[in-house]
Amino acid sequence: MRLRAIAWCSFALFVSAASAETLAVYPAAVQLDNQTDLQRAIAVGTREDGVTLDRTAEATVTFAPEGIAAWEAGKLRPLANGETVATFVYGDQTVAVPVKVQNAETNPSPSFRNDIVPVLMKAGCNSGACHGSFQGKNGFRVSLFGFDPMMDYVNLTRDNRARRLNTGSPQESLMLTKATGQVDHTGGTRFTHESPLYKVIERWIAEGAKDDPAPPPDLTGIEILPKSAVLEGKGVKLPFMVRGIYADGTDRDVTDLTLLSTSDDLTATIDNMGVVSSGDRGEANIMARYGTFAVVSQAIVLPEGLALQWPDVAERNYVDQLIFDKLKKLRIPPAELCSDETFVRRVYIDVLGTLPTVDETKAFLADTAPDKRDRLIDALIQRPEFPELWAMKWADLLRVQTVANTIDRKALQRYNDWLRQSITANKPLDQLVRELLTAQGGSFTVPATNFYVAEPSPTQMAENVAQVFLGIQIKCAQCHNHPFERWTMDDYYAFSAFFAQVGSKGSSDPRERITFDRRSGEVNNLKNGQVMAPKFLGGAAPDCSTRDRRAALAEWITAPDNAWFAKNIANRVWDQFFGRGITNPPDDVRVTNPPSHPELEDALAKRLIEYQYDLRKVVRDICTSYTYQMSTQPRDPSIKDERNFSHALVRRLPAEQLLDAVCSVTDSKVKFPNLPLGARAAEVADGPSGNYFLTLFGRPARNTVSACERRSEATLAQVLHLVNGDTVTAALKAPGGRVERLSVAEKPPVDIVQELWLAAYSRMPDAGEQEKFSAYIAAAPDKRAAVEDLFWSVTNSKEFVFNH
Repeated sequence: MRLRAIAWCSFALFVSAASAETLAVYPAAVQLDNQTDLQRAIAVGTREDGVTLDRTAEATVTFAPEGIAAWEAGKLRPLANGETVATFVYGDQTVAVPVKVQNAETNPSPSFRNDIVPVLMKAGCNSGACHGSFQGKNGFRVSLFGFDPMMDYVNLTRDNRARRLNTGSPQESLMLTKATGQVDHTGGTRFTHESPLYKVIERWIAEGAKDDPAPPPDLTGIEILPKSAVLEGKGVKLPFMVRGIYADGTDRDVTDLTLLSTSDDLTATIDNMGVVSSGDRGEANIMARYGTFAVVSQAIVLPEGLALQWPDVAERNYVDQLIFDKLKKLRIPPAELCSDETFVRRVYIDVLGTLPTVDETKAFLADTAPDKRDRLIDALIQRPEFPELWAMKWADLLRVQTVANTIDRKALQRYNDWLRQSITANKPLDQLVRELLTAQGGSFTVPATNFYVAEPSPTQMAENVAQVFLGIQIKCAQCHNHPFERWTMDDYYAFSAFFAQVGSKGSSDPRERITFDRRSGEVNNLKNGQVMAPKFLGGAAPDCSTRDRRAALAEWITAPDNAWFAKNIANRVWDQFFGRGITNPPDDVRVTNPPSHPELEDALAKRLIEYQYDLRKVVRDICTSYTYQMSTQPRDPSIKDERNFSHALVRRLPAEQLLDAVCSVTDSKVKFPNLPLGARAAEVADGPSGNYFLTLFGRPARNTVSACERRSEATLAQVLHLVNGDTVTAALKAPGGRVERLSVAEKPPVDIVQELWLAAYSRMPDAGEQEKFSAYIAAAPDKRAAVEDLFWSVTNSKEFVFNH
């Protein structure tokens, strides 16, 4: 601790409270499309240390030319058609914002779909706990989160003789008197008379409570501004705003109609007007939901006056640069580098899934070259264990398992061999995915077709493909629009339509299935029975009239401009080496589960594309970084961080690696079904492994494509099995194993302890361990029993069971 304190004091001061600021104004450009189109603008100052401050009220605003727009109460208001520039000035900082005004003389009526339905969302009326539930509430029902506006309009204006609306006296409408608490309402008061929500509904009713005369412009997206903020001290306020973007090229300020929330109320809260207030130190995601879209912004809260002493650590590549950038914002110093002993064990486990041998550890520790870690990484990614590990990981996702009456053992083995051979040959991952998705033929001759044999349902195929290759879970949209995501029922069934024409039939061998393109078959939307044409998620509908629909899908998924594929692959690779994804879990990509480091996720994806999906090159980038080689001990133990990679996380070894580690340390062998004696657990092809140890320690049966099917939590049963189960017992008793070899009379106790420590921990025992355990063996009347006791203790230790 004293050495650490001395080192800490020697660090250079990184940052202190800064006086200089840069000014930004959001949005950067404004378009006002009618008389009622008001756009709030936010002026944000950013200090040199990254802290953001609200300067809206203090900034002065001028227009050139004048008379086109005005600045009132924090909003830009149209005056006349034309173009002008609003200039915001704070201190010596000046920002020019172009403003375009059109249709300044028009005052459009409220749109039911674009104004009233969002009010129902904002007030919580169409949530599952209120009138949006399947059976409604107190005799009144609207669609969940407004996914069926036609039904909502009919129920509001026609149900029970339109008793909820009074167009002659709008303020007496039940829709308003209940929401404002004037009439008893189970849901309580939802808004006040002064609320923008009240005013838009009142005007809509007063003008006849009309439906939209024609379909209004579709909402194509929303944005929240600013994208991120750093707040210093408690109680600091910063306004955020939300804009809706429409298909006709218009936009509008929808902050008042947006459902706003934060991921951590202790760190930051947000009110109905979009003003964020800081709380305890931490990081919160500000979520904005409007229509079928949701977006997030990041808010970091720091204690007032907190300075960061940044250690003298070098950025080795883009990984470190982007990790360090955020750590500096958070005022968290990165951990020290791990020791060579820790590194060699960690990198063997992560890259190969095995422990280094005693000789490999000795050679690495004895090497004094400054680049020895980089050279070791280069050597490991070329070894045959590397593709075996990744074949196993892909086999988990692609459900490589025997399935009764569909996939038999021969097909399973061909499927697994195809995966292993593809990765061994360094086949680009985008090519592998295209081959898999477009596979046709017999399950023996074209092993990739087993992907379809395992799951014949078009909707389940769509769910699996979206989750495995894009990281997106769309299952919720099967029965209703996703409550917190952009995916609708139309999206779900249109994506499923890509698999509607996948055919399957038998062959001359009753064990084999043949997959083919039937050129017929459709998917119907559960909501209305409509036949759905194939459409990419969040994208266009391709012309598949003359080609296999799956070929079009495969091209879109693996295209360089696909928003999800490369990031999903890169994120899964990152998860392998850090125990958590940048988006975590890696197969749950959604707006409400944002990545911790979006710029890093983008950078890894970009490199993966540049490397033509060469997995080894991305692995090298990650493993050679300072970030990967950090110690598990935080440099500042008072800061609790498990999300931002400021130190390495301690991780329990996965089932296969733990069993292989037991075999490696004891030099014993396990017989797995259909594999030769001594095969590694990572080579087991079938999901149901037939091995109790692997099942107990969380190896997935591959019943689903979900990453969470592999379990890593510790259980009492696992502890008991390591303590007195037959796996460790058999390994200790193995004829010709390490225990037997080290138990011979001429083997000095000192050498026994050293070899065991190197085999299990990749380090030499310290002086206390060496003395204590050597003495224990020397004094034992039965040397073999003493050596077994020592091995048993080591294989049950936390240092052995965990990767650190």
